[in-house]
Amino acid sequence: MKKIYYFPGLISAVMIPLLFWYYGNQKFEEVNISVMDIGLPAKLSKDKSNLTFTFEPLRNWDYKRIKIEPGKAKENSNFYVSEVKNLQKRNKKNTGIEFILDKNNTYGDFASLLNDMTIAQQGTYAYDLEKTGHFFATVNYIDPNIEEFKYDCFLCHDVISVNEVYKVNIFDEVQQFLIRLPKEAYYIIFGFLLLLNISMFSIKERFQISH
Repeated sequence: MKKIYYFPGLISAVMIPLLFWYYGNQKFEEVNISVMDIGLPAKLSKDKSNLTFTFEPLRNWDYKRIKIEPGKAKENSNFYVSEVKNLQKRNKKNTGIEFILDKNNTYGDFASLLNDMTIAQQGTYAYDLEKTGHFFATVNYIDPNIEEFKYDCFLCHDVISVNEVYKVNIFDEVQQFLIRLPKEAYYIIFGFLLLLNISMFSIKERFQISH
């Protein structure tokens, strides 16, 4: 039997997956953008009907003012985190920290402050976009005199059944992978399958001719 070598088809079968991997990774890096989410206080209306949803009730609190040197927020991150943690430990009503930002500060300074809030596990902070442009960390006051509510244990000594945990199979992983692919990746996959089909058809045709 005469052996059949179809090099163009073999080259396509090897090169297309490599191209798909290379350009697919590039496209994924383009769309894989990190974002930060921050809620801004509402702008005070003229009739002040939305006062409680704005920063105004907190504006006159007792704030420790800290100037953020332009471009050095990340460098001083440990200091800012320690100050926020000290604020939490003091647990004093109507207090906070006012991080002073101006037009010379960078986006990186602002992003670093947000990251510091996460590190310090500070749940209440706000960006005063309307007036000062400063960043405020406010105390989440906890009354130490409030007694912890005691209740009966309703589930004590009860038997709780646990259903079998669903295990993700290969089909599910492939399906999730395909869903996350960018649109351009489908064109590459379609092209690969088309070339593969042409290669197989050509091999079959040559095999029939040789026999």
